[in-house]
Amino acid sequence: MNINSKPEDVVFHPAKRISSIGVSEILKIGAKAQALKREGRPVIILGAGEPDFDTPDHIKEAAWKAMQAGQTKYTALDGTPELKAAIRDKFSRENGVDYALDEITVATGAKQILFNAIMATLNPGDEVIIPTPYWTSYSDIVQIAEAKPVLIACNAEAGFRLQAAQLEAAITPKTRWVILNSPSNPSGAGYRAEDYRPLLDVLMKHPQVWLLVDDMYEHIVYDGFEFVTPAALEPRLKNRILTVNGVSKAYAMTGWRIGYAGGPRELIKAMAVVQSQATSCPSSISQAASVAALNGPQDFLVERKASFQRRRDLVVAGLNAIDGLDCRVPEGAFYTFSGCAGVLGKTTPSGKHLETDTDFCAYLLEDANVAVVPGSAFGLSPFFRISYASAESELKEALTRIADACAKLV
Repeated sequence: MNINSKPEDVVFHPAKRISSIGVSEILKIGAKAQALKREGRPVIILGAGEPDFDTPDHIKEAAWKAMQAGQTKYTALDGTPELKAAIRDKFSRENGVDYALDEITVATGAKQILFNAIMATLNPGDEVIIPTPYWTSYSDIVQIAEAKPVLIACNAEAGFRLQAAQLEAAITPKTRWVILNSPSNPSGAGYRAEDYRPLLDVLMKHPQVWLLVDDMYEHIVYDGFEFVTPAALEPRLKNRILTVNGVSKAYAMTGWRIGYAGGPRELIKAMAVVQSQATSCPSSISQAASVAALNGPQDFLVERKASFQRRRDLVVAGLNAIDGLDCRVPEGAFYTFSGCAGVLGKTTPSGKHLETDTDFCAYLLEDANVAVVPGSAFGLSPFFRISYASAESELKEALTRIADACAKLV
């Protein structure tokens, strides 16, 4: 060792498993937008996947009571018996799926549920089929596990939904998982029973392939959309389906960090091994609050969904009124995923040539003070995502700015 070495001489070598993975593009755009706001710019940030509602009072009250009762210690590794029972009842009551308590796991957010499942099941070289556009963490977690994400482009004409022929063609002897998210982040696309059925028929023919379904946005659906989860739709596949959910979106509990899942007992046990060496148990206080969320009043969900639908309709109509943009009406969640091919090839007032959706989003931030996320971050271009979990007044102003910015292009 050279005792005379200087700090600047030290070279850091990251692990190969993360060498091709960066911080989420969503977080980077959000950080840049926040920096501009601190400089005094009137930036409207439409990038965060977070409800703007507060956590309901009865849920906060349950957390307070838990603290007063001394429930501030470590809990069982992957969920208290009380929370697991609430989750079991929720799955049965709302989804028509029955899980025993040892077929349920709780973690520090749904992202950790995904991480635990992937790390517990994949070996280097295994493959995971992921339809795009997709939530970016799916692919990155697979890569951290030294497996291969197999990305399948699902275009707007197909409703941003995976088709059975695409799934069949992508399956190989190395395929271990398929990940489906309905309603979807970033597209808001939802799979109805008739959309799932052909995909489940394909999976019936490939017993080595398991299905991970992300149901996080199940309560945020519109226009009479009937939510269904695959384990209920095809019970013969239940023993190789992991049904993932959480309290963050529907109950506005993003910061409480509680995700959960139901699945085959042996998988749940293997996921607990991963969790035991990562975070151990989730927050005891957050778990107590989540019991109240799942067991308590649900009427506010209808009111909040109606608010989201008004915002969806506002944003979709506003985007489709802008020349060069094309926005599909999403079935759920609180995102639009709008095409922007019609503005590419044009030039900004400063002389910048827009070649990609990333260029377009950068232009909106710099010229219009509106932060949105390019479709390339979600694996499908040329699109951009807007989160409409913001006040209607803010959304109207953002749409006006986007329209003005597009009108300036030549």
